[in-house]
Amino acid sequence: MANKVEFYYDSADLITKIHAIKWVPDGEIKCILQIAHGMLEHIERYDEFANAMADLGIVVSGNDHLGHGSSLINEECRGFFSEGDGNKVVIDDMNKLNTILKEEYPNASYFILGHSMGSFLVRQYITIYNSGINGAIIVGTGHQPYALLKTGLIITKLIATFKGWRYRSKFVNNLAIGNNNKKFQPSRTNVDWLSRDKKIVDEYIKDKKIKFIFTLNSYYNMFKGMLTLYDDNNLKKMLKDLPIILLSGDQDPVGNFGKDIVILYDKYKKLGIKDVSYILYKEDRHEILNELDREKVYKDIGDWILHHM
Repeated sequence: MANKVEFYYDSADLITKIHAIKWVPDGEIKCILQIAHGMLEHIERYDEFANAMADLGIVVSGNDHLGHGSSLINEECRGFFSEGDGNKVVIDDMNKLNTILKEEYPNASYFILGHSMGSFLVRQYITIYNSGINGAIIVGTGHQPYALLKTGLIITKLIATFKGWRYRSKFVNNLAIGNNNKKFQPSRTNVDWLSRDKKIVDEYIKDKKIKFIFTLNSYYNMFKGMLTLYDDNNLKKMLKDLPIILLSGDQDPVGNFGKDIVILYDKYKKLGIKDVSYILYKEDRHEILNELDREKVYKDIGDWILHHM
C-alpha cells in the first residue's frame, strides 16, 4: 500500500482551501500521475486505482475540484465553482497542484489523467499549460453537440437571471445527465450507467459527498469550457508530440457508446498529434476505473505510462 497524504492549498478563487491527496510509493519513484476527477464525485474515489499505480512506482495525486469533496467553505458551496470565470479557476487549481508536485519531484516524468468532467478539463488544460507534461490520459470523455452546449449556456443564463447562479435546476440537471440511464432500463438504480459493479454503484449512492445537484454556475462554466474544445485555434496550441491515449467503455452513454472516442481520435490525428491511440473496453460503462474488468484497465494505463516515461 502507498503512503497516503492529505493536504490543502489556496484556490485561485482566493477564498477556498483546495483539498488534495497524494499516494506515494514505498520504494523507487518513477514518475507522477495527476488526476482530475469527474462531476458529482471526489478524489477519494480513486483510492484503489491510485494504490495500483503506486505499486508500479508512480506517485499519484489529485484534488477535489471547487464545490466537490472537501474543497468548499460550507455545504451551500457544494456544486458551486466560483464567482466570475469558474471554469478558469478550476483549471488554475489543477495547475497549482501541478506546480506543487513538480517542486517536490523536479526530475520526475509527469502525466495527467482526467475522467468524465475531468476529461474535458484535461483536454482544455493541455491547450493552455502544454509544457512539462509527458502524456495525457483521457478517460470517459465525450463529444457533446455544439448546438446542445450553446443551448445549455442560454438556458442556464436565462434561469439564473430570475433564480440566481446558486440555484439548482432539476431541468438543467436532467438536460445534462438525465438520459444517461435510459439504455439500462429496467435498472436497479438511477445510476446503473456508471458501472456493472453493483458494489461500486451502491457505494456511490450512499456517499454523502455526492448527494447534490450542480448549481447553474457550475453547469454554465462546464458548458462554456467544453465549447472551447470546438475552437481549432485553441486545439492547435497542443504540442504535437504530446502522447495522448483515449479510454472508454463501449457502453458509456457519455461517450455515445464508443462513437465519440473515435471522433476525438480522428480529430487529434487531423490536428497532427503524433502519438494518439484509443482503447474501447467491451461492455464497460462510464467509470472504467471502477468496472468489473478494472484490473485490465489499470494494467493498460500503467503500461502506457511506463512506456512513455
